[in-house]
Amino acid sequence: MIFPSNRVRVLVATQPVDFRRGHDGLTALVQSVLRKDPFTGTVVVFRAKRLDRL
Repeated sequence: MIFPSNRVRVLVATQPVDFRRGHDGLTALVQSVLRKDPFTGTVVVFRAKRLDRL
C-alpha cells in the first residue's frame, strides 16, 4: 500500500483524456498542458469521457 506524505498535492483534470495514450502520453500531458513536473510527487487524476472512469 502506498501512503502519501503529509504535503500531497492532488490535481484533477477536468477535460476527458484518452487512456490509450498510456503512461508516457499522460506524463506528456502533465508537462505540456498543466505545466507541472510529473516526477515531484504530485498526484494527477484524469477522467475518461465516461464519467465513471478515473
